[in-house]
Amino acid sequence: MAVIETQSATASPSGVVGRLRALLGGSHEASVTRRLAGTIFVIRVFSAALAYVSQILLARWMGGSDYGVYVYVWTWVLLLGSMMDFGISASAQKIIPEYRTRGEHALLRGFLSGSRWITFAVSSIVSLLLAGAVKGLSPWIDGNAIVPLYIGCLTLPAFVVANTQDGIARSHDWMQLGLMPQFVVRQALIVGFTAGAFVLGFNLGATAAMLASAAAVWIAMIGQMVVLNRRLGGHVEPGPKAYDFRGWLAVSLPILMVEGFYLLLSYTDVLMLQQFRSSEEVGVYFAVVKTLALVSFIHYAMAATTAHRFAEYHAQGDKPRLSAYVAHAIQWTFWPSLAATILLLALGKPLLWLFGPQFVVGYDIMFIAAVGLLVRAAIGPVERLLNMLGHQHICALAYALAFVMNVVLCVILVPRFGGHGAAAATSISLAFETVLLFGIVRRRLGLHVLAFGKRAPNEQ
Repeated sequence: MAVIETQSATASPSGVVGRLRALLGGSHEASVTRRLAGTIFVIRVFSAALAYVSQILLARWMGGSDYGVYVYVWTWVLLLGSMMDFGISASAQKIIPEYRTRGEHALLRGFLSGSRWITFAVSSIVSLLLAGAVKGLSPWIDGNAIVPLYIGCLTLPAFVVANTQDGIARSHDWMQLGLMPQFVVRQALIVGFTAGAFVLGFNLGATAAMLASAAAVWIAMIGQMVVLNRRLGGHVEPGPKAYDFRGWLAVSLPILMVEGFYLLLSYTDVLMLQQFRSSEEVGVYFAVVKTLALVSFIHYAMAATTAHRFAEYHAQGDKPRLSAYVAHAIQWTFWPSLAATILLLALGKPLLWLFGPQFVVGYDIMFIAAVGLLVRAAIGPVERLLNMLGHQHICALAYALAFVMNVVLCVILVPRFGGHGAAAATSISLAFETVLLFGIVRRRLGLHVLAFGKRAPNEQ
C-alpha cells in the first residue's frame, strides 16, 4: 500500500525549492487531504471575514461597553457550547470509521441518530440549570449582562447539536455540510439581523446582539439537520439500530477532557481580562484575537481533515501509512501558519483600525500572541493523533497542566499588564503544552512531530 508523502517522511528537503516540492507532492491520500483541508480553510477564512465584518459593525454600532459585554457572553456560549456534547463531536471521527471498518452497521446507525438526541437532551437540562445559576448570582453580575446571559443559555442546545452534526459530517468527508452552517450561514445571519435592527432604528445593545446571534444559531442548526438527514439516508442502508451509550461515553469523555482543557486554555485570557480590566480593554483584546484567527484556522483545517484518517489507518494496522500521514499533516500546518503570521503582523495596524481608531493600541499585543500560535503549529494536530489512537488521558493531562499554568500566569500578569499580560500568559502556556505533547508522542508512539529536524531511522 502506498505510503503518503514518502519523500517528506524519509528526508529533509534542502532549500526552498526542495521543501515546496515535498509539500506539493505526495500520494492520492495526501492530495485528498490537502483538498479537504483547503476546503475547510477557505470556509473558515470566509467565515472569519464575515465574523470580522460583524465584529467591526457591532463595535461601531454598540460602543465599547456594550460590545465588551457581548464579547464576554458570546465567549461563554462558545466555551460551554463546545464542551456540552460530551466530546461526541470529536469522538465521532474515531467511532464512525471504526464501525465502518468492522462492518458494525447497526451500531453505526444507532450512533448517527442517538448521538444527537443525547447531546440535545443533556444540553437542554444543563442550560436550564445555568439559567438558574444566573438568576441566583444576579446580585453579583453586571446588570447589563444578565439578560444577554439568559439568551446565551437559550442558545446552547442548538449550538451543541450543531457541533455534533459537524463531527458526523466530517467523518464522512462532507466538510462543507459540517462547517458551512456554523461558520458561514450563522455569521451571515448575525450580520443580516444586526444590520436590519440598526437600519430600523432599534437600540443595538448587548441584548439585541445576543438575540440576533441566538436566532442565527438555531436557524443554521435546523437547516444543517435537514440536509444531513437526507444525505445520511442515501449513504447508510436502512436497518436496525443498536445503541452503545456506555461505549460511546467511554471513548468520548476522555476526549471531552482534552477538548475542554483546550477550550479553557483558548478562552482563559478573555475571561480573565474581563475580571481585572475594563470592558473596553476586553474589546480591544478580542479584536486582536480575531485578527490573528487566520493562523488558528490552518491548524483547525488540518485537524478536522486528518482526525478520522488517523483512526482509520490505526484500525487497519497500517503504521507506515499513519506515520507518513502524520508527517504530511505537520508540514501542512506549520509552514502555511508561518506565512499567515508574517502577513497578519505586516497588516496588523490597518486591520485593527477597521474596528475603530481606538483599537490600534492593541497592535503590540499581536506580536506576543502570535508566538504561542506559531509554537503550537510546529507540531501540527498531534492532539487529534493522540485522541484517535487511544491516548486521550495523557493528552488531557497535558492540556490540564497548560490550562492551570495559563490561569496562574493570567492572575499574575493581567492585573498589571492588561492585554499584553493575557497574551504573554497564553503564549507561554501554549509553548509549555507543545513541549509536553511533543514528548508524549515521541515516547509513546516513537514519532518525530516537529515540522523541521531529522527523524529517527525507524520513522523513515
